[in-house]
Amino acid sequence: MKRIILVTGILLSLTLTLAAKGRGDTGKADGKLNVVTTIFPPYDFVREIAGNNVNLTMLLPPGAESHSFEPTPRDIITVQNCDVFIYVGGESDAWVEEILESMDRSRMEIVTLMDCVDVVEELIVEGMEEEEEEEGEGPEYDEHVWTSPKNAELIVQKIAGVLQQRDPSRAALYEKNTASYLAKLADLDNSFGNMINGAARKTFVFGDRFPFRYFADAYGLSYFAAFPGCSTETECSAATIAFLINKVKAEKIPVVFHIELSNEKIADTICEETGAKKLLFHAVHNISKNDFDRGENYYNLMTRNIQNLKEALY
Repeated sequence: MKRIILVTGILLSLTLTLAAKGRGDTGKADGKLNVVTTIFPPYDFVREIAGNNVNLTMLLPPGAESHSFEPTPRDIITVQNCDVFIYVGGESDAWVEEILESMDRSRMEIVTLMDCVDVVEELIVEGMEEEEEEEGEGPEYDEHVWTSPKNAELIVQKIAGVLQQRDPSRAALYEKNTASYLAKLADLDNSFGNMINGAARKTFVFGDRFPFRYFADAYGLSYFAAFPGCSTETECSAATIAFLINKVKAEKIPVVFHIELSNEKIADTICEETGAKKLLFHAVHNISKNDFDRGENYYNLMTRNIQNLKEALY
């Protein structure tokens, strides 16, 4: 084990040394900022703000599971050579903190999504309204801050400010694009709010992880789910499944949700036992390769969430 750790440290050191040697004074021969994001939401936000006026890279491959992601040496070099680096900042990004500590960050602007919003503790909701935390464990946090359109607006404003500061020659363009996109996000927020305000019920059920604490809080929704948002588990207890089945039956809930890139097994079981309809509620954490190639985006995916949520609440 010590030998593996030593080799890993040496490889990281060599990678960072090569990155430093390969970096010029500006790090951008074409005059564009090099912007790197770890996951899809900030990648998409930068696209909306900057278009093709930055060199934009997303580290997490489309269709991949973010919680088990490990950067390659090429990824590390890409981060070292960027001008703006954007990541979530939660526990699943522990690898980011380790890499950044070993880098020269003097030319790099760093944005963490969780610093853009008020972070809330994540309830442990394995089918129950709340469960006691095990003694000695600290609170968990929902890292999926972008699932609330209100939070998305704050994140976009932060990213836009950084791009304008680092690239003043295009500041007016970034400002114009940001204003247009913020208007779309505000319309999205209003559409969710108006639909939910007129709904017959205010509870939705997930036979899956629940990365929507910020979304639920924003619109006053209650929720029941198999796992909390950052859980890496794929199997839950028979008691949890039974609880969710009984909840769906007792409240005549018509829809059970799953999230993107899920195996959907728990949702299938609940739907088979209750007759509920299974639908996707997209957390926009990552998207499939096909969706990525089609140019899918946060706004469209969240707009489709409105229609699916309406089936669950009306």
